[in-house]
Amino acid sequence: MSLFRRFSQVFQQKANAALDKVEDPSQALDLSYQKLLEQYNQVRRAVADVLTSQKRLEAQRSTLLAQYEKLQGQARQALSQGQEDLARTALARADVVQRQVDGLAPQIDQLKTQESQLELAAQKLQAKVESFRAQRDTLKAQYSAAKASTQAIEGVSGISEQMADVSLMLDRAQNKIDDMKARSAAVGELADAGVLDSLEIGPGAGDDIDAQLRKGTGDPVEAQLQAMKAQMAIASPPGPAGSLEQGKGDAGQSPQAQDQAPNRTSETMIVRIAGQGQYSVASSIRPALDGLDDAMSAALSSSDADSFASCVAELEKLIKNNGTKLSDEENRQSDLIVPSTEMSLEEARLMLRDAPGES
Repeated sequence: MSLFRRFSQVFQQKANAALDKVEDPSQALDLSYQKLLEQYNQVRRAVADVLTSQKRLEAQRSTLLAQYEKLQGQARQALSQGQEDLARTALARADVVQRQVDGLAPQIDQLKTQESQLELAAQKLQAKVESFRAQRDTLKAQYSAAKASTQAIEGVSGISEQMADVSLMLDRAQNKIDDMKARSAAVGELADAGVLDSLEIGPGAGDDIDAQLRKGTGDPVEAQLQAMKAQMAIASPPGPAGSLEQGKGDAGQSPQAQDQAPNRTSETMIVRIAGQGQYSVASSIRPALDGLDDAMSAALSSSDADSFASCVAELEKLIKNNGTKLSDEENRQSDLIVPSTEMSLEEARLMLRDAPGES
């Protein structure tokens, strides 16, 4: 499996696990109840606003009616004094006031209808709030009981996190005791056989053992060779048709290149640098990515931290020089997820232990 694909799978696993760990059913129920209560309060405020407008119009109508009665009385008084023109003026003003009173009547009736509708909606919403509150309390009690029961059963069965840590410490202590017993027995046998007496002390002592240990550390030259291949693939443009590189065919491709061959048909690909965002890069740099993938795998196998850091730096430079950074709003599914220069060799090794198929 490609190193980049393993990084992608680990990244997705970590994200899903973090979301599952943070999510709390009790908090979700409390938030839903709070939103429902806010809706009810908004309806109650709307009822109060409509009722206020209605009372204001009714007060205005009462004022106009009082003014109308006053004008009517003034008109009668003017007629009794023989002043017809003054009486006519008072009656004209009274007519204007009467039309204003007649115009307020339908507005007041409309506000009364709206108030009745909002009151009915508020009553229904209040019943819904009360029902949800009772259901919320029941669900929270069930969740708390289930959580406490699970913790109790895990503690009794020994599969809880705390009990697992205790068991792990006991196992480690037992392993160390067994190792010390075996070491003590081995040293005793060597001492009885006289082997320890024949060991040489000096600059040349233990050279054969050091040589055997160096064989198991891997070849750092191989990691440097893979990195150099990747750098040459970056610097050199693709060869013409019928060239030696194109003539190799699929038989000469690495397993990572064969695994990713279908992606080369597209013009661009989406690559995420862990912790730095996504980049849209041309698919033509895929051979260079595969070469760096091989070099990083070789560095991991040989525990060569310098070669690993060099490969990661070259990888980041390749992606940024040949790609365009996507904004956070353009978040898309990544074709590859690669480590950043901030990740050390040990961090990458620990992270890859969680990848599927890895031990």
